[in-house]
Amino acid sequence: MAQLVALYKKPIDTKAFDDYYASTHAPLAKTLPGLKSYEISAGPVVLAQGDSPYHLVAMLRFESVDAIKSALDSPEGQATAADLGNFAQAGVDLLIFDTKEA
Repeated sequence: MAQLVALYKKPIDTKAFDDYYASTHAPLAKTLPGLKSYEISAGPVVLAQGDSPYHLVAMLRFESVDAIKSALDSPEGQATAADLGNFAQAGVDLLIFDTKEA
């Protein structure tokens, strides 16, 4: 399996961010081809070292890193990426990696 983790930085207006994310962006992201599961953080995102720059974490699971790349290159992936500018003005860090049982 592989995972795409989106780390959304704290927006100025968290309510507007949350409303847009739930009503528009998440449904759009759920159309990504090959998506196996989609989870988001609930409540504050904290760091052990202190204040976190992040407001929300989204974890999308796919069969492989190649499947993630294909999903992002698809029309649905392009639309999802283009939508980031509509609500994630504070920025987002995307991490992509393979996973394995530990």
